[in-house]
Order: sequence, then C-alpha cells, then structure tokens
Amino acid sequence: MVENQLMPRGIKDIRVLDAMRKIPRHLFVDESMQYKAYDDTPLPAGEEQTISQPYMVAIMTELLELKGSERVLEIGTGSGYQAAILAELSGHVYTVERLGSLSKRAGEIIRALGYSNINFRVSDGTLGWPEEAPFDRIIITAGAPELPEPLTEQLSEGGIILAPVGGRFSQQLIKARKNNGELIRVSHTPCVFVPLVGRYGWKESL
Repeated sequence: MVENQLMPRGIKDIRVLDAMRKIPRHLFVDESMQYKAYDDTPLPAGEEQTISQPYMVAIMTELLELKGSERVLEIGTGSGYQAAILAELSGHVYTVERLGSLSKRAGEIIRALGYSNINFRVSDGTLGWPEEAPFDRIIITAGAPELPEPLTEQLSEGGIILAPVGGRFSQQLIKARKNNGELIRVSHTPCVFVPLVGRYGWKESL
C-alpha cells in the first residue's frame, strides 16, 4: 500500500508513511471486506459511513504537519482508522462521532492496539469539544458546507484546521491556518466524503 500507492502519489512525510505501515488497516474494515483493506479505495464502515481510501488518509495526515506533541481534535471517528494514525503521530487525540455504535467499535479496536492517548465522545461533531479547547490541529473527516464556526473558534493561534468543504456530493480539501485570529485558507485536492451532519453542517443524510 505504502510503496505502490502512497509514495508514487507524492506522500513524502516519513512519519506518516511509517504510521501507515504500522497500523493494521484491515482491523478497521468489516470482516467480509478485509481482503480489500489495502486497496486504493474507500470501503464501507457501517451505518452508511466509509473508511477513506489510504491516499486520502495519508494526504490529510501529511497536511496536518504533525510533529508529535500536538493536541488534535478529529470530527468523525468513523471506523477509527484515521484516529489511530493520529494517535501514533501526535500527543493526544480527541475524536467525536455522532453514531454511538461506530464510536464504541472504534474505541475497542484502538485500545486493543495499545493506544491510550485518545478520548472518544458521542455528540454533534460540528460543536467540537469546547471543554478541551483550544486544539493545535482539527481534522474533519466528512464533507462540510463550510468550516463550522465553533471549530474555528476552538483552534489555537497558529493551528491548522483541515476539512472537505463544498456540496453534499463533492468537496475540495481545505487547509486553513489561524494567523492573528484570521484563517488563511489554501485549497488542495478535490474529494468526496459523506456529509457532515450537525447543527453547523448538513441536516440528516438524504
């Protein structure tokens, strides 16, 4: 996966590549789909959610510029695979999922892998985790109509927020850094994520 998909497509961060070699992606995929776990494709994660293709996980992680000590907020735990990568590469991860069954399963897998630097919450992710703010990094793993205001407020000065932003069925990956209280945005690759559902996202899925 790393040698054939990620490196040829421009992923260069050695720490990201090593984390994706280390974390067993097949554990986060339904047993019936495990034979496809390392293919360059998104896969069902249950509850009409998906586990993103390896390349999308890699590029989003690389864009966060993690050094190892950051406090990271993830919106959309899903399968837990991205959260596990973040736990490997940062100081502490706070991950929010609106679907309790997904959060529970992800937590069981991640704890079985030995990661203790991660907290789980079941709630509306568009509201963030205000009690633990501010965060050095915020990553949204669902398509948002705009960067949710509560999340941008919970981002620390100099911090990075990353999200797929656009319509329900296609988005652009947006990276924004907070500079003197303002967000400096840069657009990256086109992408397609499930909708971010919540008060500052989309209404319930169609």
